[in-house]
Amino acid sequence: MSAFRVSAEGLAALALEGTLAVRISEHVRYTTGARVSDAEMRSWDRSLPILARDLVDADLGAVEMLIEHRLPLTSKRVDVILAGTDPRTGDDSYVVVELKQWSSAEAWEDDDQLVLAEGTRGGPRLNPAIQVRGYCEHLIDFTASLNGQEGAVKGVVYLHNATDHGVQDLFSLRQDEHSRMFTAQRRSEFLEYLRHHLAPSPGAPAADRLMASAIRPSRQLLAVAADEIKNREQFTLLNEQRLAYELVLHAVERAHRQDGKRVVVVRGGPGSGKSVIALSLLGELSRQGRTVIHATGSKSFTETLRRYAGKGSTRLKNLFKYFNSFMSIEPNSFDVLIADEAHRIRETSANRFTRAAERTGRPQVDELISVARVPVFLLDEHQVVKPGEIGSVEAIYEAARRRNLEVYPVDLEGQFRCGGSASYERWVRNLLGLDPGGPVAWEGDDRFEVQVADSPMELEAILAGKLDEGFSARMSAGFCWPWSDPRDDGTLVADVQIDDWARPWNAKSDRSVGGAPGRSYWATDPAGFGQVGCIYTAQGFEYDWSGVIIGPDLIARDGRLRTNRSANRDPSFRSRNAVSDEEFDRLVRHIYKVLLTRGMVGTVLYATDPETREFLASLIEQTRTRTSA
Repeated sequence: MSAFRVSAEGLAALALEGTLAVRISEHVRYTTGARVSDAEMRSWDRSLPILARDLVDADLGAVEMLIEHRLPLTSKRVDVILAGTDPRTGDDSYVVVELKQWSSAEAWEDDDQLVLAEGTRGGPRLNPAIQVRGYCEHLIDFTASLNGQEGAVKGVVYLHNATDHGVQDLFSLRQDEHSRMFTAQRRSEFLEYLRHHLAPSPGAPAADRLMASAIRPSRQLLAVAADEIKNREQFTLLNEQRLAYELVLHAVERAHRQDGKRVVVVRGGPGSGKSVIALSLLGELSRQGRTVIHATGSKSFTETLRRYAGKGSTRLKNLFKYFNSFMSIEPNSFDVLIADEAHRIRETSANRFTRAAERTGRPQVDELISVARVPVFLLDEHQVVKPGEIGSVEAIYEAARRRNLEVYPVDLEGQFRCGGSASYERWVRNLLGLDPGGPVAWEGDDRFEVQVADSPMELEAILAGKLDEGFSARMSAGFCWPWSDPRDDGTLVADVQIDDWARPWNAKSDRSVGGAPGRSYWATDPAGFGQVGCIYTAQGFEYDWSGVIIGPDLIARDGRLRTNRSANRDPSFRSRNAVSDEEFDRLVRHIYKVLLTRGMVGTVLYATDPETREFLASLIEQTRTRTSA
């Protein structure tokens, strides 16, 4: 955990000596290597001295203030945590404070969970009472020293520029000990509240214990996961799926008995049940009281899991993390880490937002192996689709060898997506040159249907007909068209243009736009039909019928598919220094492999290049000819 630490008395003195933000920012740069933005500096200058002086006036000058405290396993930072002693019990006591400079705020369209605040941009904001409640719950759920001590953490919103009248809509939301709200008009009540929960004794020891605490899910959170996943979702695991499940449970038990560490690698193609295994394990291990966490490298996949697997529980959503969440976590903090979609593992967890002190250059796979006694990797090596992704069985084995750890492999041979048609998945691999032998005629399979459309209009019409029959359906395409921001009126631009037919890409952000769902929900929200999905929104998902537009970046010549770099518009592939022609060829083939294996009942193909369209039709037509004969 990281935060700037100072006693309330010390901070109040700093504020009197000069520009508070500059003095704090210098210290933050020194302790974390981070740069503080101008906006943060202005906010600190206006808000922190007020809170510090309030604490001094309440005779709580010795209370420790943890400023910009980062919540475990997230990039979110709490404005201030006040650390001290409970005056009644002598136990550690913490008050999470969300500071708001708003002078007025009102409910947005009569929704008390969303508010519009004066002087802020970007539309509605979350009611700060909900915001601080979430901070409290997350802190309790993932801080070992607080597990089982919900009463040790309180949460308040302090609107130090507002009167009750100016923010009266905010008070319509029910408050509890994790979401109390005070305005400047209620300053005396706020000071009394602080005295009730914090003693005038030094808060440094309590701050030390919080900052040094191990990070792991609480038993309460695991109980929620058991109820919401294991007991609600009834998964049936077959053959190798059940083998993988039992092998992980066995590895966890042995690692616990032997005080050791084991690595499990589960490899399988699209729809072979990797995520079903992952969720089954999350539910069962939670029921057993093991400290377990789920992680992926995909924003769309993680957000969808949070929405659907975490349904009914805001707290359960916090068990679903990203691969870059573990950069500073102590080794073996968890019993089990379930790394789903492990082909999305990157070289390192650092990105352009990473603070300088955290840019260690450590391989991300090393972080994932380190953080749990039993790291479980579920992956499909043919789904590496983005530069910088290195998720492979060999990379995991190599990282395990560096630590002298044994790896337990499981191969999922069953094919559960594509109607259970292993022959279709093999046909796709041959078509794309991912298996030796090259393209072959589609032999047909009663469990799966493949069609070639003559136009994008026909492709969309076929899929629309499937929707009318009660199936789910989506269109996706290679990244061969620009991707515009929404228009000022909130509508999406129809960027994917083929002759007289044009449709928009899925939304760029997670916010719904003009009736289209946010990008993370394109594959699962029925309103996603009508937009064209890309690899970044389709990967990890499935629907009954998949319509795939093969763009001019993949064309058939002389009986084989060849890549055409100049036709691709993905910004990730622009620089030949970053992505060689050889790597581009490999990644584009992987991209189309993913797009072509999203359907569970059937796939409809359309290629923009006429020769490619004729080539695909010839492979499929042979099946029709044999069938009719």
